[in-house]
Amino acid sequence: MDARGTASIAAIILAAVALTAAAVQMTRGDRTEPARTGPALAPAEDPLRAEQRRCQAMGEAAARDPGCLAVWAETRERFLGRPPATLGD
Repeated sequence: MDARGTASIAAIILAAVALTAAAVQMTRGDRTEPARTGPALAPAEDPLRAEQRRCQAMGEAAARDPGCLAVWAETRERFLGRPPATLGD
């Protein structure tokens, strides 16, 4: 075998060893568990959600109902990230 063939084989072996070492190091990484993220705990019963359901069931009549208009305004405020107000204020 000539010097060029030997050098090619040595380079391939070196690359394989380097890839194996990198893979082993990646699997050994930090063994701590990542923080679990889940949905924020919501109150058992959201009065706004109940009113939204009521307005949904009303259909087109909800567009003329002052209570539903207030519910939609409150929903919009929450969506925009403004502090929620209580219903009936």
